[in-house]
Amino acid sequence: MRTKESENKNSNIVKKGDKIKVDYEGKLDSGEIFDTSKHGEHSHPLEFEVGSGLVIKGFDESVIGMKVGEEKDITIKPEEAYGFHNESLLRKIPKAQIPLKEEPKIGMMLILGTPDGQKFPVRIAEVTSDEVTLDLNHPLAGKTLHFKIKLLEIN
Repeated sequence: MRTKESENKNSNIVKKGDKIKVDYEGKLDSGEIFDTSKHGEHSHPLEFEVGSGLVIKGFDESVIGMKVGEEKDITIKPEEAYGFHNESLLRKIPKAQIPLKEEPKIGMMLILGTPDGQKFPVRIAEVTSDEVTLDLNHPLAGKTLHFKIKLLEIN
């Protein structure tokens, strides 16, 4: 006899708590691809547990109800992605503290380390003769994201 629990476990519709695999392509409003699971002839599907917070909220919520093999185009506003650009996350530091072999330039990306060993990217937002302004916002903060998702597997 099948129970509701075994039926839900074998369901082919995504629900919170399912572990899934998706192929995806992410684009900005400009059409520029900022991330993809396909690299040439190879695919590196994204695997995550739905509802666990491992991916941005808008992506997480959009896969619920999808079936294996289904493709979907979604648009995620900043508030459901990386948030809005926050001016309080701009930091001015003396240029001499930037350990670069070349002159710092606006738009250049650096990797900063935290005392606990984590690393994260920061963008140079402004350069003066003696200071550099670092933007600690996520590089996709304030951006609307467009994804094409294909559900490959539900575990």
